[in-house]
Amino acid sequence: MRINLERLKHDLAELGAIGRTSEGGVSRSSWSEADMEARRWLLDRISASGMQARVDPAGNIGGRWESGTPVILVGSHIDSVPGGGIFDGALGVVAGLECLRRIKEENVQLGSPLELVAFTDEEGAFGGFFGSYAFTGLLKAEEIPRIRDSKGLRIVDAMARHGMDALQAVAARRDPRDIKAYVELHIEQGPVLESGRIPIGIVDAIVGIRRYGMTFRGRADHAGTTPMKDRRNALLGAADLVLKGHNLILTEGTSASRVTVGVLQVNPGVGNIVPAEAYLTYELREQSGEILRNLSEKSHALAREIASAWGLELSVETILEIDPVPMAEKVKAAIAASATGLGCEYLSLPAMAGHDAQVIGRVAKAGMIFVPSRDGRSHSPLEFTADEDLERGANVLLLTLLKLAAE
Repeated sequence: MRINLERLKHDLAELGAIGRTSEGGVSRSSWSEADMEARRWLLDRISASGMQARVDPAGNIGGRWESGTPVILVGSHIDSVPGGGIFDGALGVVAGLECLRRIKEENVQLGSPLELVAFTDEEGAFGGFFGSYAFTGLLKAEEIPRIRDSKGLRIVDAMARHGMDALQAVAARRDPRDIKAYVELHIEQGPVLESGRIPIGIVDAIVGIRRYGMTFRGRADHAGTTPMKDRRNALLGAADLVLKGHNLILTEGTSASRVTVGVLQVNPGVGNIVPAEAYLTYELREQSGEILRNLSEKSHALAREIASAWGLELSVETILEIDPVPMAEKVKAAIAASATGLGCEYLSLPAMAGHDAQVIGRVAKAGMIFVPSRDGRSHSPLEFTADEDLERGANVLLLTLLKLAAE
């Protein structure tokens, strides 16, 4: 049994047209109008396939035709970064749907039920992993009112616009004992598989992430009349941290260490006023939990030193805190056997991006399949994976689901 490649490509193209940008990418931030249109599209596809579609209190979309537990989950997410590509997340959901359709069409009798899932806000419009946190019981009710996007919109208000109560999201929790395994097919988003001409990647572990919001506060002054030596320019503190944080990771981290400042906001943001406040996001990634903690502590100390040196105040908030998560040996073995059965060479490698699998993997057995990304590009309209790689990856996913369901 194999997947229907043309149907898979058709679904990817239709979903990729939702939120399409003029540059050829997609913008489907969680709870945006484009995201809602994509959600409706997926619910229609699930229902058209003869499966029961559902939306849980966190907005996670599910689809299945069998009842019972423990269930094998397959999926990913359909929200995107602004100006992203059509494969990130979407491939895992669409391929998961295709696998379930094929199994249902062939009337295969399974030892365990299968369920498709598309998680809410994986990409982080509201901090990231809202849906999978709720699904696993890791979301705390008291935290929900404080969750906002980069423009200050509360997730409570964003969901209310679409008739959902974010405060009820914790009710989406599933008992981990009811989850037999979770499998996610994803583009690599890096160059390793393509450069090695290897069609399949099996993820060993997913990196941990620490994302902080750091605000340097100084004093707004006239840009012409205030001498340079008398200024308390908040932007200088932020700029200093960007450069020194970069050097810190190069000297203290490993080849798997990353630091990124992806957001920088200056207030009052007027050309003739010395910046009184500078806010930035400071994100660390590393596959070793011990090294990640060490880099986090040193980064905080560095930020404090910089603030003191420039005569600034500093405040730090934790936006995202996820520990590295190893993938389950049982799931990795099923993926490897499936790839071998299809004659596909595979490589074990870490996942350097965050994925819902690392959240599910904290409470249940999880595994990930990677397929090559052209030039390693992702989070970009230039994101691309060839048809033959899509087909191989989806077929490995299909056989993996069948193997896990038979055990």
